[in-house]
Amino acid sequence: MVFAAPGEALTRAEELLGADPSPLHASVAHQVIGIWQRDFGDTRRALAHLRRARDLAARAESAEREADVLATLGVALVHAGRTRAGLAAFERGVARGSGHTRARVLFRRAYVWWVLGRHGEALEDVRRAIPVLRQADDVIWTARALTLRATVHLALGSVERADADFTAAEALWDTTGQEHDKADAVESRGLAAFRSGDVPAALRLLDEAAERYAKLGTPTFMLTIRRCEVLMAAGLATEALAEADAAVAALDGIGGQSTRKAELLLVAARAARLAGEPQTALARAAVAVRLFAGQRRTWYETHARLVLIEARVATGHGSGRLVADAAAVAERLAAFGAPAAPEASLLAGRIALDLGWTADAERHLAVAARSRHGGPPLARMTGWAAQALRARAAGSARGVLEACRRGLDVLDDHRMTLGASELRARATAQGAELAALAQRASLVSGGPRRLLGWSERWRATVLSAPPTRPPADPVLLTAMTAFRELAARAEEARTDGGRPAPALEREQRRLEREIRSRTLHMRGEAPGDGDRFDVGRLLRRLGDEVRLVELAVLDGRVHVLLCGQGRVRRFEAGLLAEAEVEAEHVQAGLRRLAHPGAEARLPLVEAAGARLERLLLGPAAAHLGSGPVVVVPPGRLHRVPWALLPALRERVLSVSPSASSWLRARDTAPPPGGRQVLVRGPGLASGGAEVPELSDRYAGRRTPSEGGTGAPPPGARAGSGTAGPGATVVLEGGDARVPRVLRELDGAALAHIAAHGTFRADSPLFSSLRMADGPLIVHDFERLDRSPYRIILPCCDTARFASVGADELLGLVTALLPLGTAGVVACTAPVNDAAVVPLMLALHKGLDAGLSLAEALRDARAALPGDAVHQATGWAFSAFGAA
Repeated sequence: MVFAAPGEALTRAEELLGADPSPLHASVAHQVIGIWQRDFGDTRRALAHLRRARDLAARAESAEREADVLATLGVALVHAGRTRAGLAAFERGVARGSGHTRARVLFRRAYVWWVLGRHGEALEDVRRAIPVLRQADDVIWTARALTLRATVHLALGSVERADADFTAAEALWDTTGQEHDKADAVESRGLAAFRSGDVPAALRLLDEAAERYAKLGTPTFMLTIRRCEVLMAAGLATEALAEADAAVAALDGIGGQSTRKAELLLVAARAARLAGEPQTALARAAVAVRLFAGQRRTWYETHARLVLIEARVATGHGSGRLVADAAAVAERLAAFGAPAAPEASLLAGRIALDLGWTADAERHLAVAARSRHGGPPLARMTGWAAQALRARAAGSARGVLEACRRGLDVLDDHRMTLGASELRARATAQGAELAALAQRASLVSGGPRRLLGWSERWRATVLSAPPTRPPADPVLLTAMTAFRELAARAEEARTDGGRPAPALEREQRRLEREIRSRTLHMRGEAPGDGDRFDVGRLLRRLGDEVRLVELAVLDGRVHVLLCGQGRVRRFEAGLLAEAEVEAEHVQAGLRRLAHPGAEARLPLVEAAGARLERLLLGPAAAHLGSGPVVVVPPGRLHRVPWALLPALRERVLSVSPSASSWLRARDTAPPPGGRQVLVRGPGLASGGAEVPELSDRYAGRRTPSEGGTGAPPPGARAGSGTAGPGATVVLEGGDARVPRVLRELDGAALAHIAAHGTFRADSPLFSSLRMADGPLIVHDFERLDRSPYRIILPCCDTARFASVGADELLGLVTALLPLGTAGVVACTAPVNDAAVVPLMLALHKGLDAGLSLAEALRDARAALPGDAVHQATGWAFSAFGAA
């Protein structure tokens, strides 16, 4: 009962002790309390109760009872870090027990061997226990033993054997009422899914296990460890670090198991290293090494030493001693049969290469490269990274490029199994080293065309295919509706009283976590992306007039790849770090110019724009010709107001996350019918003043707004029941509600959405546009069958993005581009609301005349008054895509 209903078991055990039981029954009660404290409470109290249970069993002269208690005591001692005493208790338990009881003792000792990382001994003990447990028809303990054996197989990389045991155990659990063990089985299947490379399934199963544990009221430290491993594989290292640190604090708060604390610290160290926090990784790993050593857990200690060496290298401490240390760790991991062994060999080889020790590097890298032909995707990528470094050391640019191509192909296949655009974006970070190696090799040997090809190979890859459509999940739909209502109420409370509403905001954050969690569970629909970038096709589409400027960053310096007139030319510009600083100065200047009275800053902002041009375009600025220009910046420069650069100021200018994205936008056909949608959200300082004028301009094509909210019935898909072809729909006031807005936007030719924009740097896919009933978020747009062909977003912050992964962008604009939108006009800086109105009216005038978004925006800027506020407003807007 202590696992099936722990709270009830604890209560009944305490009641039994209060009724003056016999020594035999008192031994059982103290053992139950000891188990509860060991797994869910204070380890010191657990040891006191279990020693009392052992003494009472001896008084009762029951050898079987004493053996059983000794096994429980042995587990508690090992979890408390007292490994020698714990193993001694097991020796006595095995000697005292017989038959069925001894099999249970052997199973628990097998568990302890697994905790200690001694997998051979674990498999031997569980091999001896399972036949006896089966013969005794002990369903619960047989299922536990099968689950344990499967977990050991996973630690050794034997996924198929693990699956077979998990399946057999789950069939047994279905015949019992052991809810804790059933939750453990779900958790174990999540671990198996992760080891086989299925990250969405792993997250889904671990979240299901967490819900089951929560109903039982049991702590979930082991689950946290496994979830953090999956989060790291999904590119969510910062979240993994926060979860692991929170779990360590909670464990310390209850005086919990020392073994779990060490494991959590190891996970936290790995997460910190992946999150770019090497000093934090050093601190966590050093404590983990010390704890594991004291617990005699060599398997885990060796893994912690690997992270410790990686963190030292990340802080710039490469040395011959670290080569030797990494090589020793690799040997020990290989002897254990640990899947992390190639990672350690790669580390040793990488350090040796940096020191110029080519012979040593080749030896270690050759070992690591063996993993490229089998195993989970990330292990194969480790092997291909090692192979690429071997080729670089041998001076073979062709070998480097081939290894990088093969490694990134593995990443592409893995990435496309992920349904959520956020996971796809973050997963690309795992290919950053391969992409950088390929870029350097192509720069040396292949010329500008090859460098362009490799720059595109890893730039904005998430936009290469539409995200998986969220499922028609009633729980998800309900959560999104509730989130919207709460967000609207919280905003209303802040507006009315000027104070935040903590209870509403807490519930809003909970719903955000639920929505995001269910979104991350989605699997990808496509096995891979076969649409490879073709430089020749790009040059043909550009023709002789259009220039595409792609900015590639190698070793911190900007390289300008100027495409057009049938060729690609390369120019060196400035340092990326200096350009980022200058871009921040420009942003600050534009923020000031959004308010009257800051005219004196206009020359300063213009001078900063000239400096940005030198840093970002360099000598390429003199070779842009006179035609349209497409700028493809790296993710870290997404906030540059490109129209401010002198060489681009008077041009037809558009921005694209990648050349591939521009090509897809160029080839995207507008939808038949040409329906236009004008939306005006609440609370705008200008009142969305351009919308009534645009409504009057399009009056001949306008469809009268329906009464009421126009919301589809629950569960209905956005997109049904829209206005007819060629019509213009105006949504404002109570009609500007999210369900109705989505329904009209789906498949529209043009959408103009005047609404407050909010960018969420902490969670970019919750960036939103404010509607009458609450926020319209990026997750909502991803439910559209086809987003509008052209979208105009006249309010602040609509063109802000989070740069994640290798060179990916998450935000409102980048969510729209893969969904059928070919062009977006949006704002990269705060703007003056009143000055936006004439800009928007002039922009629509150009569109009416048949111009593209970029052409119309250029002419609209030129038509603005010449004062500082209007100039700054024009510079703050950019045209994205090619429509």
